[in-house]
Amino acid sequence: MFIDRVKIYVFGGDGGNGCVAFRREAFVPRGGPSGGDGGNGGDVILKASAQLTTLLDLSWHPHLKAGRGGHGEGSNRHGKRGEDKIVEVPLGTMVRCLETDELLADLVRDGQTFVAARGGRGGRGNARFATSVNRAPRFAEKGEPGEYRELMLELKLIAEAGLVGMPNAGKSTLLAASTAATPKIADYPFTTIKPNLGVVRISGHREFTLADIPGIIEGASSGKGLGLDFLRHIERTRLLIFLIDLGDPDPLATLAALNRELAEYGCGLEHRPRLLAFNKADIPENRDKFPALAAATGPDTFMISAATGEGVAELMERAWALADQARRQEAAAHTDSENNEPVFKEYTYEAPFEICRVDGGFRVRGRRPERIVRMTDFENPEAVAHLQQVLRKMGLFKALARMGAREGDTVEIGEVSLEYLPDTE
Repeated sequence: MFIDRVKIYVFGGDGGNGCVAFRREAFVPRGGPSGGDGGNGGDVILKASAQLTTLLDLSWHPHLKAGRGGHGEGSNRHGKRGEDKIVEVPLGTMVRCLETDELLADLVRDGQTFVAARGGRGGRGNARFATSVNRAPRFAEKGEPGEYRELMLELKLIAEAGLVGMPNAGKSTLLAASTAATPKIADYPFTTIKPNLGVVRISGHREFTLADIPGIIEGASSGKGLGLDFLRHIERTRLLIFLIDLGDPDPLATLAALNRELAEYGCGLEHRPRLLAFNKADIPENRDKFPALAAATGPDTFMISAATGEGVAELMERAWALADQARRQEAAAHTDSENNEPVFKEYTYEAPFEICRVDGGFRVRGRRPERIVRMTDFENPEAVAHLQQVLRKMGLFKALARMGAREGDTVEIGEVSLEYLPDTE
């Protein structure tokens, strides 16, 4: 089964809790705090693999969770880092945020990775909070929860050439004749209901990938048939091969319809280099039509028979030449852009937090204060006092006072609601 769109839920591993412990050994007075740190949670990582061609596995198992970090222990023993969850996806997988539809990653190279959800930071043990003033802290941080995301994965096949044609034009037969692919072939329209990929190998160790998509019909660009579902699979191609049935009542009208659908779909397909192949030349009455069609369509027009192999080698030779030319032009453009364009680094100031008014109080947003609150053990008075000290040094209390906060107002930070008390220091 071919699956090219799937919704997944990714959970980064939670960080391990820090430990509260003290060194107790014979003949070692005042051993001091010795609680170790918790380990960081593991990440969920998507990795592009050339061995896959579908997102089927992820449609069965959409919930992906990395391992949590180990808890800290006494004697300054730190917790183990959580195990990463590495999930392989096909080349050409686009990762989008489900909520905003923002493109987060486009995995097009074998081995390319994207961190879909980061693990939480491990909590610090009480040994990390010892100071000259507080030599025996009796609190530690909790582990930070891992990141959670809902993502949409969309697959666009990576192929250098794509076959374009009406249903039953012989695209699958041509793919089978020129590659080792084994698509379904039958004598009725819409035999192909999923894209197929094959590798065309030519003498001299030359090769390129060829994609066969389901047949295009009138109105495919507006959603009729299977058009919108599979037209995106030829967006990345460097070359289009139009395949027209010589037995078609009006081959030129069919060609015009195909061009029109690609132009209406957009994505630059109408400007893509192309070849034109008239198929089914093994039928005698079809061969007589070719001279007039070739005169009307110009160069790069071929008469082939995918069933017998006539003209297929010449077509693939020309297809490789155009694909190789496009490949070299892309490489040269990429090199020029890297060599000529200066690299600018933009540095912008980002406030540690922002405060906005809400019903009954204030809402504080910011990565640092939200993380500190999530990692605080509110059942431990020393931990709460430490949180108050950190927020004070951050300037949060002064900012609330400037905004007119009064005693008893609610201050929301993350998922925690706190009561505001005027700072006396």
